[in-house]
Amino acid sequence: MAQPSPARPYIRRGDDGDAFWFLGSLVTVKATGAETRGRLTVAEFVNPPGFAPPLHRHLAEDELFYLLSGVAQFHCDGEVFTAGPGDVVFFPVGLAHSFVVGPDEPLRSLQITTPSGFERFAAAVGEPARERRLPDLSPIDPARLGHAARRHGIELLGPPPAHLPGR
Repeated sequence: MAQPSPARPYIRRGDDGDAFWFLGSLVTVKATGAETRGRLTVAEFVNPPGFAPPLHRHLAEDELFYLLSGVAQFHCDGEVFTAGPGDVVFFPVGLAHSFVVGPDEPLRSLQITTPSGFERFAAAVGEPARERRLPDLSPIDPARLGHAARRHGIELLGPPPAHLPGR
């Protein structure tokens, strides 16, 4: 059995990394499974105001968000967390979750998944980002998303939360 190649140090600056338009959000991959021996993926997300992904769960990955700017309400396993800059939100593998970005500004965060693999899902669903400014929210192709999710160990469970309560 071949041994994985050793990881090498590198630096990715600002806009460096493969970038995708993924469900109406900009995702820039900062660390891939190939670079971390399959241990983790790190991606910078810029989600537009009001964005909310479908309720889903990861079958193989823990998921952590470190918020850089903006506010969102995170829903997981019957709990609701409102988070802002400097906060960390953790979703253990197998728990249903989603979030809603606040209405006033984009949410910018680092998403860390372990083990790696999320970057392949983003590439399968997304389109390469040539421009890096947020587009208008566009409809998601549910068939394409569903097929890619199944191939990448993600179960889609329902629609996203509709809004931030109290808004």
